[in-house]
Amino acid sequence: MAAKHSSPDRAEIRRAFAAAVNMSADEIAAFMDTDDSRRVGFTRPGETESVGRQSGRRIIAILGKPDEALDDADYAHMRKVIGFVRRHRPGRPMRDPWSSRWRHALMNWGHDPMHDDLPFL
Repeated sequence: MAAKHSSPDRAEIRRAFAAAVNMSADEIAAFMDTDDSRRVGFTRPGETESVGRQSGRRIIAILGKPDEALDDADYAHMRKVIGFVRRHRPGRPMRDPWSSRWRHALMNWGHDPMHDDLPFL
């Protein structure tokens, strides 16, 4: 069973999620229609789509909900997204980050590191 999040926890999760996900639902969906999106990420045995692409679909759904409609499973996924972006963002490649697997994997999770004006969190 997913842990219940209190209102202050939910506010902090929403804030961190908004900082981590710097792409709109439409931008994520458009990127997921590309070969670059399909070429990156870990795919679990027996599945046909990467974990990142599955997450991207979930992020699109979360972005389409008003805050009051978000449930504990949504908040748990938002925390997962925050953690993924925090762990992977520092791995920027020295050469050609624009077309790198690193960037494309992050974009599946709703974060385009090339759109950043300020360091993430």
